[in-house]
Amino acid sequence: MSKEDKYTAETITEITTWAPNLFSFKLTRYSGYRFVPGQFSRLGIKKEDGSIVWRAYSIVSASYDEFLEYFSIVVPDGEFTSRLAQLEVGDKVLVEKMNYGLLTTARFEEGKDLWMLSTGTGLAPFMSILYELETWENYENIILVYSVREAQELAYMEAIQGFKDHEYFGAFAHKFKFLPVVTREKFDGALDKRIPVLLENGELEKNLGINLDPNRSRIMICGNPQMVDDTRAWFTDHDYTVSRRSKPGHLALENLW
Repeated sequence: MSKEDKYTAETITEITTWAPNLFSFKLTRYSGYRFVPGQFSRLGIKKEDGSIVWRAYSIVSASYDEFLEYFSIVVPDGEFTSRLAQLEVGDKVLVEKMNYGLLTTARFEEGKDLWMLSTGTGLAPFMSILYELETWENYENIILVYSVREAQELAYMEAIQGFKDHEYFGAFAHKFKFLPVVTREKFDGALDKRIPVLLENGELEKNLGINLDPNRSRIMICGNPQMVDDTRAWFTDHDYTVSRRSKPGHLALENLW
């Protein structure tokens, strides 16, 4: 198999700027590309010398969408994102044909409450999971916690708040609880401490009105490395186990940094 057989060249069809350092983009989707909500793609951009820079990007779009959507931060002088941020509608991005990642609800057995804890662009896989009808059918409570530094970084708010009136998901809206967290400024309706702190002091459970319980709770974590490590440590210290291929547990996590 040649290198070219391993990926397709897809076209940027739409770009959304959320904040100076945050944007989303949609690509055309190769008809043979398959993924499970929560997984990530490997995206490539050709450099001036013809070589390709590859990075992992969680998929925002639904498994049934005819496009692929991704959520990106701009890393100053970053080899990949500095190039990506300069691309425009009509430009090409390479997409590996393989799908990757284990941050999927298939990692769990049983469970009544699905907790999705994210920082920044770590929201991406949870949007894809929320676009799946099976997610809403399988859990009694679905909790999304989304932590950013500044309120302007709260992306996808219209989509998140739109679940309650959605033509398919609206019937399950009573199950959904959304909690924004803004750590560096006051924002109405948001908590202001890091997720691990909110777990330790009990504010997270108190604010949501749902208790964490290993018998009921299934936890998904995606975000910056420090949050992922600290949050995982809190849960493992409280009798939660990380899901493995051969042994389902309470936790599934992804760190793409």
